[in-house]
Amino acid sequence: MTKAIRKLTAATLLSTLKVCGYRVFEGELNLNIIGIRHNNTRANTFNDVICVLYQQEGEWQLKQYKATTDAGIYWRQNPMNIDGTAVLIAGQHKSVWKLGYHQGKYRALVQHKPVVVLRDNDKDTELDTEVTPQAELQQGYFGINCHRANSKTTSTQVDKWSAGCQVLANPNDFDEFIALCDQSAAKYGPYFTYTLLNQSDIKASK
Repeated sequence: MTKAIRKLTAATLLSTLKVCGYRVFEGELNLNIIGIRHNNTRANTFNDVICVLYQQEGEWQLKQYKATTDAGIYWRQNPMNIDGTAVLIAGQHKSVWKLGYHQGKYRALVQHKPVVVLRDNDKDTELDTEVTPQAELQQGYFGINCHRANSKTTSTQVDKWSAGCQVLANPNDFDEFIALCDQSAAKYGPYFTYTLLNQSDIKASK
């Protein structure tokens, strides 16, 4: 059984971003939005995390939210796309999101630039996330948004909540997240970079 993603620190994430060669956004409320994909990609649970790392009055702040970076089992077995379920590949996706409305229903971060996804088309319960020479990659607009699951309660099963989107489990967490995005957008504009890490990428701070 793989371990849950531990409670992280700002120092650990800053160290990880530096080791991976990714840009760190500095400045008051300039958000670093970071997803961490759990090693267990078979689970249909919110076993991943989405973190928001930012400076406030010169000090690094970190919010860590329970989330999924993977499609739920329903969409793994019944792909929306004929080529297979969309799996956002790990990496730093620059200015990928902007403030908007998820499916036109409520405020969220919606895809603004093309992304690269891996297509998992074997319709089993385990999601394929590793980029190999045999992997089928596609680049484009696939509606890879960042939104919430249930509007009233914390969700435990992903099921239909994600077909490839990055989804927060708790609606109150999501409201806090969007409020931070609004504050950041007022200073830096409505576009946000998203850095997706694997659990194995996490490096202890020195």
